[in-house]
Amino acid sequence: MKDARAQAGVLLAAEGAAFGYANKPVISHVDLQVRPGDLLGIVGANGSGKTTLFRGLLGLIPPLEGRVVRGDLSIGYVPQREELDAVYPLSVQELVLMGGYGRIGGRRAWWRAPARAEVERAAECLRDVGLEGSERQLFASLSGGQRQRVLLARALMTGPELLMLDEPTAGVDRSASREILQRIAQLRRERDMAVLLVAHQLDQVRELADDVLLVRGGRVVRGASRELLAPESIERLFGPSDSPEGAQA
Repeated sequence: MKDARAQAGVLLAAEGAAFGYANKPVISHVDLQVRPGDLLGIVGANGSGKTTLFRGLLGLIPPLEGRVVRGDLSIGYVPQREELDAVYPLSVQELVLMGGYGRIGGRRAWWRAPARAEVERAAECLRDVGLEGSERQLFASLSGGQRQRVLLARALMTGPELLMLDEPTAGVDRSASREILQRIAQLRRERDMAVLLVAHQLDQVRELADDVLLVRGGRVVRGASRELLAPESIERLFGPSDSPEGAQA
């Protein structure tokens, strides 16, 4: 049976949660809910703890206090590109199919030939991110923006209710960044899923996200993106070096 919060329309909830490392909290008193259809950006100055928050919500690190409730939620995860470049000498199709391993046998699925339905599903996910026909290309041969879209296609193989992305536009130019974010917004509408992403292109996030989770001073504040990320607010919140035209948020 699904958790009562899922039945009430909440996909993920943090309740009085604290996240950190070696029993030392980086962020405390986190109370938030993610509902179907939400598109939330996690923003903050460098070193503020936004990645720590993301990892805690995803389940990569346990809460030091409080709890995170996910129920039997299906989550699609897109890590930073830099984490995968060196360890995936695979074709595009092979990498995308990895997203469906849990559907075709879990840990033992790596040696099993994928069913035709899985191959067709992988092709559909690649079409959804604008990379149809790229199945035979090597992942390592693609541009940074194309690699991120392949990783997005892999995450879509799970049929996620919540898509979580860790800086999906890191290391790509602004044009590719805008295309990636626009595709994420389109997929959210078409698949009726929630999206939670760590972001550094603040001006683009302002246009894309409904709300943002601002990580600052060890706390998390949720607010409307067009207000918290208004041009006149950015320098006050993040400092001139962290503006959208320059460094990351």
